[in-house]
Amino acid sequence: MKTGIKFILRKNDSQTFARSGILRTAHGDVETPCFMPVGTRGAVKGLLPELLARAGTQMLLSNTYHLLLRPGSEVIAAVGGLHRFMGWNRPILTDSGGFQIYSLSDLVVVDDRGVRFRSHIDGQIIQLTPEDAVRFQALMGSDIAMVLDDVVPLPQDPARVREAAERTIRWAERSLKVMRPGQTVFGIVQGGLDLQLRRECLRQLSAMDFPGYALGGLSVGESPAEMYQVVRAIAPELPLDKPRYLMGVGRPVDLLEAIGAGIDLFDCVIPTRNGRNATAFTNYGKIRLRNSKYRADPRPIEEGCFCPACDGGKFSRAYIRHLFMTGELLGPVLVSLHNVFFYQKLMADCRRAIRQGAFNDFKEELTRRLEQWEQKEDFEAEDSPSGTLRPQS
Repeated sequence: MKTGIKFILRKNDSQTFARSGILRTAHGDVETPCFMPVGTRGAVKGLLPELLARAGTQMLLSNTYHLLLRPGSEVIAAVGGLHRFMGWNRPILTDSGGFQIYSLSDLVVVDDRGVRFRSHIDGQIIQLTPEDAVRFQALMGSDIAMVLDDVVPLPQDPARVREAAERTIRWAERSLKVMRPGQTVFGIVQGGLDLQLRRECLRQLSAMDFPGYALGGLSVGESPAEMYQVVRAIAPELPLDKPRYLMGVGRPVDLLEAIGAGIDLFDCVIPTRNGRNATAFTNYGKIRLRNSKYRADPRPIEEGCFCPACDGGKFSRAYIRHLFMTGELLGPVLVSLHNVFFYQKLMADCRRAIRQGAFNDFKEELTRRLEQWEQKEDFEAEDSPSGTLRPQS
């Protein structure tokens, strides 16, 4: 299958399944492992494209469902495609809209034809078929498109999980028939927590020879331990010579675990959503900047960080806390930007550790630090809206 990408595997870690490589696209090379910030509606909230690039962001994710509703794929095509529309000249991956089957379940009806959405904007009924999803993504011109998949929350009735996996396979077959020449479309392995069903889905999708494969239907209600069991079992069995993508998973400890299992690509709203809610990620764990102990803290979010919020000690924790407490928009922007820098540095550190054959040691040490800090920070006090102190839940 001729596609618009090429994946080059550069290095395998000797103690884990971790690997580093190069994903070549029409809009530039992507070093893997890679984390994609989420620009659901064509923008990463509050962050200019040049600042995302400065943070080391190589690739962004946008969502077909939301862009289909507004402004519409035809509008995006008319102004020159999604890259020009967003002002982002690096690679873009577009999700198919399958996640909205899960996240907007009250507005969705699923059958073998496809998905019928009731628009959350104006109530209009919209039909999205597997063929539509591929065509819309082709119109937008993303570097990587995703097949439409049937996503179900967990825990779930086994019969519904099997139905969703089998439907995803059928939809994938239909997607292949309408791909444009050179278009890159990834298949998505579904199957919930059922490893046998996951392997059955993977076997059938592998026979279709997609240029890349994703693990979907995780981080939808299961425990971290259950998710890790699936990732550890299935990720190493994904085709060795093609990029592997874990959809919608993004806690730092989760990324480390998945990289160790052989995953190459990630996306998640966690860094920017947490940033908008005054939570910053550091190499020693999350900092909840609304906590009263930061009221007069002169330090930057993280010493040694080169993001615009931290570099040179320009903005103190005390100042950033003040921005949140007074509702100033600069606070969410600064912490979101810091978090994107943190995630991109984490990926760069993982790539370096893999090249040096030291990923397992790196993973274990960083995981230990993050988990210890999380336990400590949970006991810190935070200002309530009334100004009195209360323990965090």
